Amino acid sequence: MSSDVKAKRLTGTGSAGVGPARIRQIQVLTASGTPRLTITDGNGGGTVLDLDLLASDVHSVNIPADGMRVSDIYVSVATAVTALTVFYN
Repeated sequence: MSSDVKAKRLTGTGSAGVGPARIRQIQVLTASGTPRLTITDGNGGGTVLDLDLLASDVHSVNIPADGMRVSDIYVSVATAVTALTVFYN
């Protein structure tokens, strides 16, 4: 699969606003507390990724094979997630 990979930085809950995409990797910066990241297939769609993360750390989440295909990347974050960058194509 040959395609340009793009990146989108998010700092809170909401749509990445990129339309249909295949998620390849996610970088997450967490603060103290109980960080959790949930990604759904659009707003109100099915959950495609739900992660509990360690506090006060940087996490790299690699998605195996060809990634996860979604109609829209919609992110829900706990208050302990400072920012995240989604790599997609």
